Amino acid sequence: MPHFVVDCSAEILQHHSEEAIALQLHRVAAASDLFDIGDIKVRLNPYAKYLVGGKPEPFIHVFASIMQGRTIEQRAALSRAVVEKLVELFPHVPNIAMNVSEFEKATYCNRSMLQPPC
Repeated sequence: MPHFVVDCSAEILQHHSEEAIALQLHRVAAASDLFDIGDIKVRLNPYAKYLVGGKPEPFIHVFASIMQGRTIEQRAALSRAVVEKLVELFPHVPNIAMNVSEFEKATYCNRSMLQPPC
């Protein structure tokens, strides 16, 4: 938690590597002061085949899943900061967007929460 999953057209990787993109998004998420830096997870899913509005236009879409508890203003500021960074990195990409989804603390579980720890 949190997870930032980036769906994108593979062609954007001609401009920046997956590692560089992940690092930049990790930095933006950390700078938001909403998360512990060690908890931030970023991964990319580049697509070779895709359509945007019926055409093969380059795109980047970030899906953020975060634990409930942040305000609408905090979530909106996070989205804006991520999109601003991506526009800075990819000024030629016309389709850049992000959405933030919250998950419930009561239903979340990860390995470290299991007893006894493995």
